[in-house]
Amino acid sequence: MTQLALPGLETPLSDVVHQLFFAVMPDPDTAARIAALANHWQSEAGIKAKPRPTGHLHVTLNVLGAAFYLPPPVISRACAVAATLSALPFDVTFDRLAHFGRHWVLTSSTGVEALIDFRQRLAGLLKQAYLQAGNARFTPHLTLLYDNRKFATREIEPITWSVREFVLIDSLQGETHYDFKARFPLND
Repeated sequence: MTQLALPGLETPLSDVVHQLFFAVMPDPDTAARIAALANHWQSEAGIKAKPRPTGHLHVTLNVLGAAFYLPPPVISRACAVAATLSALPFDVTFDRLAHFGRHWVLTSSTGVEALIDFRQRLAGLLKQAYLQAGNARFTPHLTLLYDNRKFATREIEPITWSVREFVLIDSLQGETHYDFKARFPLND
């Protein structure tokens, strides 16, 4: 793809799209446990699609947008807003394996109320700062892998972790790469 320019001065655009979003992530031990379960379910179902990398397992809170270029002032403003959010650590529990379209996900029947509240508080601060706060609808989930195969939602042994921080991530679409722009610890 080329950017429109004067003849002879064409500048190729990157095929990489940056998606900037806030998320919470499981601690390394919980992420490893989730990844092992995802590998088991993937193998059990005979799916060729690989589960998401362990370091990419997250629950998206607010998507700020996607673009070919992320202006540093937007990142700085998002960080300034996030730094004002005061919250105590809280637990998150997922107890179901489900699919949303082609996303195989962990969801919850209970145990995510504090996460929903935290996300709403962050969205409110982002809106006050005239930053995109993401979709108003929010169904907490953690994507394990992508596959079109459908299955009935099933209960699993609950997976719980304590959220002690949230992060601002620049996801380089198509490259399976996360650039962590900032980490925001919750107050102990």
